[in-house]
Amino acid sequence: MKISLFIAVFLIKIKTLNITLISDSMMNLLEHKINKWLICSGVAVLLIATSLLLRISSRPRGPVEINSGYRVVMGTLAQITVIAESGQRGREYIEAAFEKIRGIENNMSIYRGDSQISMINRDAFEKPVQVGDELFEIIERSIEFGEITGGAFDITIGPIEELYRSCEKQNTLPTKEQIARAKEKSGFEKLIIDKKNKSIRFSVEGMKIDLGGIAKGFAIDKAAEVLMNKGAMGAMIDVGGDIRCFIKPGAKRKSWKIGLQNPKKVDKSALTDEYFLALELENIAVTTSGDYRRFVLIEGEKFSHIIDPAKATSSTTLSSVTIITSSATDADAFATAVSVMGGEKGLELIEKTKDTEAIIISAGPEFKLRKTSNADVYIKGSNKFEN
Repeated sequence: MKISLFIAVFLIKIKTLNITLISDSMMNLLEHKINKWLICSGVAVLLIATSLLLRISSRPRGPVEINSGYRVVMGTLAQITVIAESGQRGREYIEAAFEKIRGIENNMSIYRGDSQISMINRDAFEKPVQVGDELFEIIERSIEFGEITGGAFDITIGPIEELYRSCEKQNTLPTKEQIARAKEKSGFEKLIIDKKNKSIRFSVEGMKIDLGGIAKGFAIDKAAEVLMNKGAMGAMIDVGGDIRCFIKPGAKRKSWKIGLQNPKKVDKSALTDEYFLALELENIAVTTSGDYRRFVLIEGEKFSHIIDPAKATSSTTLSSVTIITSSATDADAFATAVSVMGGEKGLELIEKTKDTEAIIISAGPEFKLRKTSNADVYIKGSNKFEN
Protein backbone atom coordinates (compact mmCIF):
# COMPACT_ATOMS: atom_id res chain seq x y z
CA MET A 1 0.00 0.00 0.00
CA LYS A 2 2.78 2.43 0.96
CA ILE A 3 4.85 1.47 -2.14
CA SER A 4 1.87 2.05 -4.44
CA LEU A 5 1.23 5.44 -2.95
CA PHE A 6 4.90 6.32 -3.44
CA ILE A 7 4.77 5.30 -7.12
CA ALA A 8 1.58 7.29 -7.67
CA VAL A 9 3.09 10.41 -6.13
CA PHE A 10 6.28 9.93 -8.14
CA LEU A 11 4.34 9.68 -11.40
CA ILE A 12 2.34 12.79 -10.57
CA LYS A 13 5.57 14.71 -9.96
CA ILE A 14 6.97 13.54 -13.28
CA LYS A 15 3.87 14.82 -15.09
CA THR A 16 4.03 18.09 -13.23
CA LEU A 17 7.67 18.63 -14.22
CA ASN A 18 6.98 17.55 -17.82
CA ILE A 19 9.86 15.06 -17.65
CA THR A 20 9.51 12.44 -20.38
CA LEU A 21 10.98 9.21 -19.06
CA ILE A 22 8.30 6.93 -20.54
CA SER A 23 5.64 7.33 -23.19
CA ASP A 24 2.19 8.80 -22.45
CA SER A 25 0.49 5.53 -23.32
CA MET A 26 2.72 3.63 -20.94
CA MET A 27 2.11 6.28 -18.30
CA ASN A 28 -1.69 5.99 -18.67
CA LEU A 29 -1.56 2.21 -18.50
CA LEU A 30 0.60 2.32 -15.39
CA GLU A 31 -1.66 4.86 -13.73
CA HIS A 32 -4.74 2.75 -14.53
CA LYS A 33 -3.20 -0.36 -12.97
CA ILE A 34 -2.06 1.53 -9.87
CA ASN A 35 -5.50 3.11 -9.38
CA LYS A 36 -7.14 -0.29 -9.79
CA TRP A 37 -4.73 -1.76 -7.24
CA LEU A 38 -5.38 1.09 -4.82
CA ILE A 39 -9.14 0.62 -5.07
CA CYS A 40 -8.84 -3.14 -4.48
CA SER A 41 -6.52 -2.54 -1.55
CA GLY A 42 -8.96 -0.03 -0.04
CA VAL A 43 -11.85 -2.44 -0.36
CA ALA A 44 -9.79 -5.17 1.26
CA VAL A 45 -8.87 -2.92 4.16
CA LEU A 46 -12.54 -1.92 4.57
CA LEU A 47 -13.63 -5.57 4.58
CA ILE A 48 -11.00 -6.47 7.18
CA ALA A 49 -12.05 -3.55 9.42
CA THR A 50 -15.74 -4.48 9.07
CA SER A 51 -14.95 -8.09 9.93
CA LEU A 52 -13.07 -7.02 13.05
CA LEU A 53 -15.95 -4.77 14.16
CA LEU A 54 -18.46 -7.56 13.62
CA ARG A 55 -16.32 -9.94 15.64
CA ILE A 56 -16.09 -7.46 18.49
CA SER A 57 -19.83 -6.69 18.47
CA SER A 58 -20.76 -10.38 18.25
CA ARG A 59 -18.72 -11.37 21.26
CA PRO A 60 -21.00 -12.52 24.10
CA ARG A 61 -21.42 -9.75 26.66
CA GLY A 62 -21.94 -10.41 30.32
CA PRO A 63 -25.37 -9.74 31.88
CA VAL A 64 -26.05 -6.19 33.04
CA GLU A 65 -27.96 -4.83 36.02
CA ILE A 66 -30.60 -2.17 35.40
CA ASN A 67 -32.28 -0.26 38.22
CA SER A 68 -35.59 1.55 37.83
CA GLY A 69 -34.94 4.20 40.44
CA TYR A 70 -37.70 4.99 42.92
CA ARG A 71 -41.29 5.25 41.68
CA VAL A 72 -44.54 5.80 43.57
CA VAL A 73 -46.89 2.82 43.44
CA MET A 74 -49.42 1.42 45.91
CA GLY A 75 -49.02 4.48 48.11
CA THR A 76 -45.31 3.95 48.70
CA LEU A 77 -41.89 4.06 47.04
CA ALA A 78 -40.84 1.12 44.90
CA GLN A 79 -37.81 0.13 42.87
CA ILE A 80 -36.89 -2.86 40.72
CA THR A 81 -33.39 -4.07 39.85
CA VAL A 82 -33.17 -6.54 36.96
CA ILE A 83 -30.31 -8.65 35.63
CA ALA A 84 -30.71 -9.00 31.86
CA GLU A 85 -28.69 -9.78 28.73
CA SER A 86 -28.80 -6.13 27.68
CA GLY A 87 -29.79 -2.74 28.99
CA GLN A 88 -32.67 -2.46 26.52
CA ARG A 89 -34.12 -5.81 27.58
CA GLY A 90 -33.67 -4.94 31.24
CA ARG A 91 -35.63 -1.71 30.83
CA GLU A 92 -38.39 -3.57 28.95
CA TYR A 93 -38.63 -6.12 31.77
CA ILE A 94 -38.85 -3.37 34.40
CA GLU A 95 -41.67 -1.57 32.59
CA ALA A 96 -43.62 -4.83 32.23
CA ALA A 97 -43.22 -5.55 35.96
CA PHE A 98 -44.42 -2.06 36.95
CA GLU A 99 -47.35 -2.39 34.57
CA LYS A 100 -48.41 -5.56 36.42
CA ILE A 101 -48.06 -3.86 39.83
CA ARG A 102 -50.12 -0.85 38.72
CA GLY A 103 -52.80 -3.12 37.32
CA ILE A 104 -53.13 -4.86 40.67
CA GLU A 105 -53.17 -1.50 42.45
CA ASN A 106 -55.97 -0.27 40.19
CA ASN A 107 -58.10 -3.30 41.11
CA MET A 108 -57.29 -3.52 44.82
CA SER A 109 -56.99 0.07 46.08
CA ILE A 110 -59.75 1.23 48.44
CA TYR A 111 -58.84 4.80 47.49
CA ARG A 112 -59.99 4.35 43.88
CA GLY A 113 -63.74 4.57 43.48
CA ASP A 114 -63.64 2.51 40.26
CA SER A 115 -61.53 -0.36 41.64
CA GLN A 116 -62.94 -3.85 42.00
CA ILE A 117 -62.38 -3.76 45.76
CA SER A 118 -64.39 -0.52 46.02
CA MET A 119 -67.15 -2.16 44.00
CA ILE A 120 -67.22 -5.05 46.50
CA ASN A 121 -67.31 -2.68 49.48
CA ARG A 122 -70.12 -0.70 47.89
CA ASP A 123 -72.38 -3.50 46.58
CA ALA A 124 -71.52 -6.85 48.18
CA PHE A 125 -74.17 -6.70 50.92
CA GLU A 126 -76.92 -6.12 48.36
CA LYS A 127 -75.79 -8.73 45.86
CA PRO A 128 -72.87 -11.05 44.94
CA VAL A 129 -70.11 -9.16 43.17
CA GLN A 130 -68.12 -11.00 40.51
CA VAL A 131 -64.41 -10.17 40.42
CA GLY A 132 -61.36 -10.96 38.31
CA ASP A 133 -59.11 -13.98 38.81
CA GLU A 134 -56.37 -12.14 40.71
CA LEU A 135 -58.68 -10.40 43.15
CA PHE A 136 -60.57 -13.63 43.84
CA GLU A 137 -57.24 -15.42 44.34
CA ILE A 138 -55.97 -12.94 46.92
CA ILE A 139 -59.28 -12.92 48.83
CA GLU A 140 -59.27 -16.73 48.99
CA ARG A 141 -55.65 -16.70 50.18
CA SER A 142 -56.50 -14.05 52.79
CA ILE A 143 -59.26 -16.22 54.23
CA GLU A 144 -56.76 -19.09 54.51
CA PHE A 145 -54.41 -16.80 56.44
CA GLY A 146 -57.27 -15.78 58.69
CA GLU A 147 -57.81 -19.43 59.55
CA ILE A 148 -54.08 -20.23 59.93
CA THR A 149 -53.50 -17.29 62.28
CA GLY A 150 -56.67 -17.69 64.32
CA GLY A 151 -58.06 -14.40 63.07
CA ALA A 152 -54.91 -12.34 63.66
CA PHE A 153 -54.87 -11.67 59.94
CA ASP A 154 -58.22 -10.35 58.72
CA ILE A 155 -58.96 -8.38 55.56
CA THR A 156 -62.41 -7.28 56.83
CA ILE A 157 -60.99 -4.71 59.27
CA GLY A 158 -62.07 -1.89 56.94
CA PRO A 159 -64.74 -0.52 59.34
CA ILE A 160 -62.21 -0.43 62.21
CA GLU A 161 -59.65 1.40 60.08
CA GLU A 162 -62.28 3.88 58.93
CA LEU A 163 -63.16 4.57 62.57
CA TYR A 164 -59.55 5.42 63.47
CA ARG A 165 -59.10 7.58 60.38
CA SER A 166 -62.19 9.53 61.36
CA CYS A 167 -60.99 9.86 64.96
CA GLU A 168 -57.60 11.10 63.75
CA LYS A 169 -59.26 13.92 61.78
CA GLN A 170 -61.30 14.92 64.82
CA ASN A 171 -58.42 14.24 67.24
CA THR A 172 -60.85 12.33 69.45
CA LEU A 173 -60.35 8.80 70.79
CA PRO A 174 -63.00 6.26 69.70
CA THR A 175 -65.62 5.32 72.31
CA LYS A 176 -66.33 1.76 73.43
CA GLU A 177 -69.65 1.91 71.58
CA GLN A 178 -67.97 2.97 68.33
CA ILE A 179 -65.40 0.19 68.64
CA ALA A 180 -68.11 -2.40 69.35
CA ARG A 181 -70.11 -1.34 66.26
CA ALA A 182 -66.97 -1.51 64.07
CA LYS A 183 -66.21 -5.02 65.36
CA GLU A 184 -69.74 -6.18 64.48
CA LYS A 185 -69.05 -5.30 60.85
CA SER A 186 -65.73 -7.18 60.78
CA GLY A 187 -64.73 -10.84 60.63
CA PHE A 188 -63.53 -12.84 57.61
CA GLU A 189 -65.96 -15.63 58.52
CA LYS A 190 -68.76 -13.24 57.47
CA LEU A 191 -67.57 -13.30 53.85
CA ILE A 192 -69.61 -15.44 51.44
CA ILE A 193 -67.41 -16.86 48.68
CA ASP A 194 -68.72 -18.43 45.47
CA LYS A 195 -65.81 -20.26 43.84
CA LYS A 196 -67.80 -21.29 40.76
CA ASN A 197 -68.84 -17.76 39.83
CA LYS A 198 -65.87 -16.07 41.52
CA SER A 199 -68.11 -13.72 43.44
CA ILE A 200 -67.98 -12.12 46.89
CA ARG A 201 -70.87 -11.21 49.18
CA PHE A 202 -71.12 -9.73 52.68
CA SER A 203 -73.41 -11.29 55.28
CA VAL A 204 -73.44 -8.10 57.39
CA GLU A 205 -74.24 -4.59 56.22
CA GLY A 206 -71.38 -2.12 56.46
CA MET A 207 -68.60 -4.67 55.98
CA LYS A 208 -65.53 -3.52 54.07
CA ILE A 209 -62.45 -5.30 52.81
CA ASP A 210 -58.98 -3.76 53.01
CA LEU A 211 -56.11 -5.70 51.41
CA GLY A 212 -53.39 -3.41 52.79
CA GLY A 213 -51.82 -6.26 54.76
CA ILE A 214 -51.26 -8.52 51.75
CA ALA A 215 -51.69 -6.65 48.43
CA LYS A 216 -48.09 -5.42 48.14
CA GLY A 217 -46.70 -8.91 48.60
CA PHE A 218 -49.20 -10.29 46.08
CA ALA A 219 -48.26 -7.62 43.52
CA ILE A 220 -44.57 -8.38 44.01
CA ASP A 221 -45.12 -12.10 43.39
CA LYS A 222 -47.04 -11.38 40.20
CA ALA A 223 -44.34 -8.95 39.03
CA ALA A 224 -41.69 -11.60 39.72
CA GLU A 225 -43.65 -14.04 37.55
CA VAL A 226 -43.65 -11.49 34.73
CA LEU A 227 -39.88 -11.00 34.98
CA MET A 228 -39.13 -14.72 35.06
CA ASN A 229 -41.45 -15.45 32.14
CA LYS A 230 -39.82 -12.73 30.05
CA GLY A 231 -36.37 -14.18 30.67
CA ALA A 232 -34.80 -11.98 33.34
CA MET A 233 -31.69 -13.65 34.80
CA GLY A 234 -32.37 -12.17 38.21
CA ALA A 235 -34.27 -9.43 39.97
CA MET A 236 -34.99 -7.71 43.26
CA ILE A 237 -38.43 -6.13 43.58
CA ASP A 238 -38.88 -3.73 46.49
CA VAL A 239 -42.28 -2.18 47.15
CA GLY A 240 -42.27 -0.19 50.37
CA GLY A 241 -39.92 -2.63 52.12
CA ASP A 242 -41.67 -5.78 50.88
CA ILE A 243 -39.05 -7.57 48.80
CA ARG A 244 -38.73 -10.59 46.59
CA CYS A 245 -35.59 -11.59 44.72
CA PHE A 246 -34.38 -14.38 42.46
CA ILE A 247 -31.22 -15.33 40.60
CA LYS A 248 -30.82 -17.76 37.71
CA PRO A 249 -27.61 -19.60 36.76
CA GLY A 250 -25.35 -17.39 34.66
CA ALA A 251 -26.07 -14.13 36.43
CA LYS A 252 -23.00 -12.26 37.62
CA ARG A 253 -24.07 -11.95 41.23
CA LYS A 254 -24.70 -14.86 43.58
CA SER A 255 -27.00 -13.16 46.08
CA TRP A 256 -28.86 -9.99 47.02
CA LYS A 257 -28.08 -8.09 50.21
CA ILE A 258 -30.56 -5.99 52.17
CA GLY A 259 -30.42 -4.25 55.54
CA LEU A 260 -32.97 -4.30 58.36
CA GLN A 261 -33.71 -0.93 59.93
CA ASN A 262 -33.11 -0.37 63.60
CA PRO A 263 -36.54 0.70 64.98
CA LYS A 264 -34.85 2.41 67.92
CA LYS A 265 -33.02 4.83 65.63
CA VAL A 266 -35.37 5.51 62.75
CA ASP A 267 -35.80 9.12 61.74
CA LYS A 268 -39.20 9.33 60.05
CA SER A 269 -38.14 12.38 58.07
CA ALA A 270 -34.74 11.03 56.99
CA LEU A 271 -33.95 9.33 53.70
CA THR A 272 -31.45 6.97 55.30
CA ASP A 273 -31.57 5.13 58.61
CA GLU A 274 -29.36 2.90 60.70
CA TYR A 275 -29.37 -0.79 59.83
CA PHE A 276 -28.63 -3.40 62.49
CA LEU A 277 -28.65 -6.61 60.41
CA ALA A 278 -27.68 -7.52 56.86
CA LEU A 279 -29.53 -10.33 55.10
CA GLU A 280 -28.08 -12.25 52.16
CA LEU A 281 -30.80 -13.67 49.93
CA GLU A 282 -31.04 -15.64 46.70
CA ASN A 283 -34.50 -16.89 45.68
CA ILE A 284 -36.75 -15.73 48.48
CA ALA A 285 -38.97 -12.95 49.84
CA VAL A 286 -38.67 -10.79 52.94
CA THR A 287 -41.15 -8.36 54.52
CA THR A 288 -40.82 -6.13 57.55
CA SER A 289 -43.83 -4.66 59.36
CA GLY A 290 -43.47 -2.15 62.15
CA ASP A 291 -45.07 0.70 64.03
CA TYR A 292 -42.07 3.01 63.75
CA ARG A 293 -42.97 4.57 60.38
CA ARG A 294 -46.74 4.29 59.86
CA PHE A 295 -48.94 5.41 62.73
CA VAL A 296 -51.48 8.05 63.73
CA LEU A 297 -51.63 10.32 66.76
CA ILE A 298 -54.98 10.83 68.48
CA GLU A 299 -55.02 13.05 71.57
CA GLY A 300 -51.27 12.52 71.79
CA GLU A 301 -51.61 8.71 71.80
CA LYS A 302 -49.79 6.69 69.13
CA PHE A 303 -51.79 4.12 67.14
CA SER A 304 -50.04 1.76 64.73
CA HIS A 305 -51.50 1.09 61.27
CA ILE A 306 -51.50 -2.63 62.20
CA ILE A 307 -54.91 -3.44 63.68
CA ASP A 308 -55.66 -6.23 66.15
CA PRO A 309 -59.06 -7.47 64.85
CA ALA A 310 -60.05 -9.05 68.19
CA LYS A 311 -59.51 -5.85 70.17
CA ALA A 312 -60.33 -3.42 67.36
CA THR A 313 -57.30 -1.35 68.24
CA SER A 314 -53.70 -1.10 67.09
CA SER A 315 -51.13 -3.77 67.89
CA THR A 316 -48.60 -2.56 70.44
CA THR A 317 -46.42 -5.47 71.61
CA LEU A 318 -43.87 -5.59 68.76
CA SER A 319 -41.95 -2.76 67.17
CA SER A 320 -40.66 -4.71 64.17
CA VAL A 321 -41.45 -8.06 62.53
CA THR A 322 -39.42 -9.45 59.62
CA ILE A 323 -40.59 -12.58 57.82
CA ILE A 324 -38.41 -14.54 55.37
CA THR A 325 -40.14 -17.10 53.15
CA SER A 326 -40.54 -18.15 49.51
CA SER A 327 -43.57 -15.97 48.68
CA ALA A 328 -43.92 -12.22 49.16
CA THR A 329 -47.66 -12.76 49.61
CA ASP A 330 -47.03 -15.12 52.53
CA ALA A 331 -44.32 -12.90 54.00
CA ASP A 332 -46.62 -9.87 53.91
CA ALA A 333 -49.54 -11.66 55.58
CA PHE A 334 -47.40 -13.39 58.21
CA ALA A 335 -45.64 -10.13 59.12
CA THR A 336 -49.03 -8.54 59.82
CA ALA A 337 -50.30 -11.57 61.75
CA VAL A 338 -47.20 -11.92 63.95
CA SER A 339 -47.34 -8.20 64.74
CA VAL A 340 -50.85 -8.81 66.09
CA MET A 341 -50.14 -12.14 67.82
CA GLY A 342 -47.09 -10.92 69.71
CA GLY A 343 -43.68 -12.49 70.30
CA GLU A 344 -44.52 -15.81 71.93
CA LYS A 345 -47.45 -16.91 69.77
CA GLY A 346 -46.00 -15.34 66.66
CA LEU A 347 -42.66 -17.13 66.86
CA GLU A 348 -44.43 -20.37 67.72
CA LEU A 349 -46.54 -20.09 64.55
CA ILE A 350 -43.53 -19.34 62.33
CA GLU A 351 -41.46 -22.17 63.82
CA LYS A 352 -44.23 -24.56 62.73
CA THR A 353 -44.46 -23.07 59.23
CA LYS A 354 -42.27 -24.80 56.65
CA ASP A 355 -39.37 -22.84 55.14
CA THR A 356 -40.33 -19.65 56.98
CA GLU A 357 -38.25 -17.62 59.46
CA ALA A 358 -38.87 -14.55 61.60
CA ILE A 359 -36.81 -11.81 63.24
CA ILE A 360 -38.77 -9.74 65.76
CA ILE A 361 -38.07 -6.78 68.02
CA SER A 362 -40.33 -6.02 70.96
CA ALA A 363 -41.81 -2.59 71.54
CA GLY A 364 -39.83 0.06 73.40
CA PRO A 365 -38.31 0.82 75.73
CA GLU A 366 -36.97 -2.77 75.84
CA PHE A 367 -36.53 -3.35 72.08
CA LYS A 368 -35.60 -6.99 72.62
CA LEU A 369 -34.49 -8.96 69.55
CA ARG A 370 -35.61 -12.56 69.03
CA LYS A 371 -35.64 -14.87 66.02
CA THR A 372 -36.64 -18.33 64.87
CA SER A 373 -34.18 -21.20 65.02
CA ASN A 374 -32.99 -21.09 61.40
CA ALA A 375 -33.08 -17.34 60.77
CA ASP A 376 -29.29 -17.13 61.13
CA VAL A 377 -28.94 -18.87 57.75
CA TYR A 378 -29.86 -15.56 56.09
CA ILE A 379 -27.99 -13.20 58.42
CA LYS A 380 -24.56 -12.04 57.26
CA GLY A 381 -22.07 -9.97 59.20
CA SER A 382 -22.23 -8.88 62.80
CA ASN A 383 -25.40 -8.06 64.68
CA LYS A 384 -25.27 -4.32 65.42
CA PHE A 385 -28.42 -4.37 67.48
CA GLU A 386 -28.03 -3.74 71.19
CA ASN A 387 -30.85 -4.82 73.53
